[in-house]
Amino acid sequence: MHAQQSFSIALLDCSHEVSALRAAPPTRLNWLAADIDDDDWRVMMTPAAAAEIEKLAQFLHDNPLPVLQRRLDEFELPACRQLMTRMKSILDDGVGFAVLDRLDLERHEIEILLQVYWLLGQAVGRPVAQKWNGQMIYDVADTGAQYAYGTRGSHTSVELVFHTDNAFARVLPDYVGLFCRNPAREGGVSRFCSLYAVHERLRMAHPAALERLYQPMLFDRQKEHREGAPPVCLAPFFSWRGERLFARANSSLVRKGYDVAGEPMDAALADALAAIDEVCAATDLWYEAPLERGQVQYLNNHEVGHYRSAFVDFDEPERKRHLYRLWHRATGGSSYDGLSGSQGP
Repeated sequence: MHAQQSFSIALLDCSHEVSALRAAPPTRLNWLAADIDDDDWRVMMTPAAAAEIEKLAQFLHDNPLPVLQRRLDEFELPACRQLMTRMKSILDDGVGFAVLDRLDLERHEIEILLQVYWLLGQAVGRPVAQKWNGQMIYDVADTGAQYAYGTRGSHTSVELVFHTDNAFARVLPDYVGLFCRNPAREGGVSRFCSLYAVHERLRMAHPAALERLYQPMLFDRQKEHREGAPPVCLAPFFSWRGERLFARANSSLVRKGYDVAGEPMDAALADALAAIDEVCAATDLWYEAPLERGQVQYLNNHEVGHYRSAFVDFDEPERKRHLYRLWHRATGGSSYDGLSGSQGP
């Protein structure tokens, strides 16, 4: 077992998550690209659900309310609930990612469909804040910023390696939703990989690397915390919650974590990160599903990694790549850090 390092910098300590290394059990979530076809992840809008959304959109238009005040339990929507139940079953017990095809952006205003998206997402789970300031609906768009300390990759056009969202957090989101208003002119393609398959390939081909990934390491928190809070998180890359894999997958943020902390990375971790990047580059591991205008994508954020290729945007502001992201989580409070009022900082 890798010896626990001591660090001179303050850190968010999540090292209690460490668990014993084990082989992955048989599960549908352990797949290769060849194991998947479109029917495994695509959920088509039904006529009944489309009719419900038509009536819902008119109601939302005629009865204005701030989007965050909208609650799914105030609406019946049986056909829509059935669609989202199917989506969630794919996330939990299927291939781990699903796409609803689609909301009609040509028929309805984006402000109304954003409310529909907010309501449908509540059938997947409780929405939670995506930034320390409490922002609940997050715009994924290139702001022109350079990808650097304190700037999230979602606000740039750079390639984002296979990762899970918010890998550095105290309490991670369970599910990630994306509603596509506009895709990029070129690139920005979504890819998915089973983290069980990644884990098992590491176990067979790089056992020493996998052992190190079960031990704590530093993650850059991207300045997403209160003033004076620890700038890095200490946690394992892989651990288990019962029979389910729990991954904080983001090799880029681990490397940045050591840069932010001003700490040398141990050779075993450097080798482990190189190994996981090598494994994730294997094309038989990942499945590509480009997100199109009006589609709603959801993914399991513990057991499936996702990737976004670099992209080139349109020149016209109204056509630029723009997605709306939601996070959903069953545990902790609704605030970004997931703390309840009875818990300390």
